[in-house]
Amino acid sequence: MLTFLKEGQRTYVLLFRKGSEASDCSYHNIEKALDQIKNIHLVAADVTTVRDIHEHYPVTSVPSLLVFEGQQFANVIKGCNDDGFYKSLFESALFSAKAAESGTPQKRVTVYSTPSCSWCNTLKTHLKKNGVRFTDVDVSRDEKAAEAMVKRSGQQGVPQTDINGEMIIGFDKTRINTLLGIQ
Repeated sequence: MLTFLKEGQRTYVLLFRKGSEASDCSYHNIEKALDQIKNIHLVAADVTTVRDIHEHYPVTSVPSLLVFEGQQFANVIKGCNDDGFYKSLFESALFSAKAAESGTPQKRVTVYSTPSCSWCNTLKTHLKKNGVRFTDVDVSRDEKAAEAMVKRSGQQGVPQTDINGEMIIGFDKTRINTLLGIQ
């Protein structure tokens, strides 16, 4: 697998089990997202035939999408997500690559949201419009992430944004713009 990982490049490795409903869902939705976005480096491995990858990373179930920065493991995204989630994930990778080319350091941004939250969607649109790479965590589908969010902020409502470790509750546009250097 290391032959697919190149320095200075983000690579995604989808671990799935063909025939599993969740894996087929994830595979299909990633394909739909890739139809809309080019220049994404992704490798898919069926765990029924490739058995030596998951042992080295925090993979306890499939589907799991491993994210690598160069040859360094960066993140794992578990389960089936909709194509919009994967599209946002891949777009954020492109935003990150553009920022790296310009020499501007990218801050780590995580948005905790739910699909039905209008302020969450407004926040994500604002970040995308300004070319800010972010990770979107749907707390309605990820109970552990929701618990971690509440533990960090003491608040249950969304949106919440983690910018380099600082939690912003709600869509506080002025504070978000200040922290991210958006004019």
